[in-house]
Amino acid sequence: MKKFITTLKNIWSIEELRKKIVFTILLLFIYRIGSFIVLPGIDPNKLSNLSESASSGVLGLLDAFVGGAFSKASIFALGIMPYISASIFMQLMTILVPQMAKVQKEGESGRKKINQWTRYLTVLVTAFQAAAYIGYLKSPSNAEALIPSYGNFFWISTVIILTVGTLFVMWLGEKITDKGLGNGTSLIIMIGILARLPQSFGQEWSARIAMRGAGGILLMLVEVVFLVAVIMGLIMLVQGTRKVPVEYAKQLVGNRQLGGARNFLPLKVNAAGVMPIIFAQAILFLPTIFSGFSGEGWARYFTEPTNVVYMIVYSVCVIAFTFLYTALIFNPKQMAEDLKRSNGFIPGIKPGEPTADYIGTVMDRITLPGAVLLAVVGILPGLFQLVFGMSQGFASFFGGTSLLIMVGVILDTLQQIETQLLMREYDGLMSNGRIMGRQQMTGEEV
Repeated sequence: MKKFITTLKNIWSIEELRKKIVFTILLLFIYRIGSFIVLPGIDPNKLSNLSESASSGVLGLLDAFVGGAFSKASIFALGIMPYISASIFMQLMTILVPQMAKVQKEGESGRKKINQWTRYLTVLVTAFQAAAYIGYLKSPSNAEALIPSYGNFFWISTVIILTVGTLFVMWLGEKITDKGLGNGTSLIIMIGILARLPQSFGQEWSARIAMRGAGGILLMLVEVVFLVAVIMGLIMLVQGTRKVPVEYAKQLVGNRQLGGARNFLPLKVNAAGVMPIIFAQAILFLPTIFSGFSGEGWARYFTEPTNVVYMIVYSVCVIAFTFLYTALIFNPKQMAEDLKRSNGFIPGIKPGEPTADYIGTVMDRITLPGAVLLAVVGILPGLFQLVFGMSQGFASFFGGTSLLIMVGVILDTLQQIETQLLMREYDGLMSNGRIMGRQQMTGEEV
C-alpha cells in the first residue's frame, strides 16, 4: 500500500503527466455533462418509456456505449459511434482498395487526407442514424415525450444537433489523444460504459435483497467472484502471446561483434482485438435499424442476448470476423522479409517463403482458440442472464464489447503512465516495472 501511495505521488509530481491527466478528466467531464442535455422538442419528464425500451437488446448495448445518452434523448444520443463506424469503413478501404492504400502510404499528408475523408463520412453516417433515431422517437411507445408545438422544427433541428453533437464528441476524442492521456475515442466509450456501473450494481443489489434476503447477498457475492474471474481471464486473453524464437546472425563491425542474440517474435492470440465483436454487433444491429429501432418481429432474434439464435449467429460472426480481420492486418510475408533484411531467422526454418509459411501456420493455429474464446466472451452476458437471472445492465459487465473495451483501454492507459514513470527513472506501477497493453509486444519487434 505504501508503494502504491508513493507511485501516485510520483505520477502527480511529473508536471507533464499531471497536466495530461487533468486535461483528460476535464474533457471527459464536459462529455458527461452533454450526455444529460435533452434535445429540443423533448419533454424530459416523459422519457420513461424511452428508457425502458432502450434498456435491453442491442439498444441497451448502444445506450451503454454512450453512457445512457441514447435513452435520455440527449444531444450526444449517438455518441461517437458514427465516427467509429466511419473509421472502421475507411480502415477496411485502405486494406482492400489499392488507391486508398497508396494514399495511406504518403505519410503525414496521406494520413490527413484519410482523416478528412473519415470526418466527411461521419457526417453522412450520423445523418442516416439521426433519421432512424427520429423515427424511433416518433414511434407510438415514445411519441408522448414529444412536444407538439415544436413538431414543425423537430426533424431538421434534431438531425443538425445530433450531427453537431457527434462531431463535437469526435473533436473531444481527438484533443484527448493529442494533448491528454490515452486514446480519446476509447476513453470516451469507456467512461460511458463505466458511468452505468454504479447504477447497474445498485439495481442488482436491490433486486437480490428483495428476492432472497440473505440468500440474495450470497448470490450477489458469487456474481462478484465470477466477475473478477472473467476480468482476469480476459486480461490473459488480451495479453496472451505465442513467442516464436528468432536468432540473428553474428556480424563484425570494426572490433565489435553484433548480433548472435536470441529474441522472440510475439504473435498475439487475439491479434484482432475488439474489432471482431464490433463488426459482429454492427451486423446484428442492422435489423434493428431497418425495424426503426423497435426490435420487434423478426428483428427480436438479433436483439436479445439470451436468445439462442442470437448466440449462434453472434458466435459465428465473431469467429469469422476474427479470421478475416487477422488476415487483413497480419502479413507473414512482410514479417519474413523484415527478418531476412535484419539477418534474422527462425531456428530450423529456411528464410524467405518457408519462414512466411511457418509464421502463417502458427498464427492460424493460435487464432482459432483466440476466436473461440472471443466468441465465448461475447455471449457471456446472455449466459449469465440465463443462469443467474441478473439484469441485462449488470450482465453486460460480464463480457462482450463493454468489458473487452474497458480492459483494453485501462491496460493501454496504465501502459502510458508506466512509460512516463520509467522515462523519468521512477518505479513503475508494478513491482516488475512492466505493464503490457494491447499494442505492446514482448521481445524485439520485427
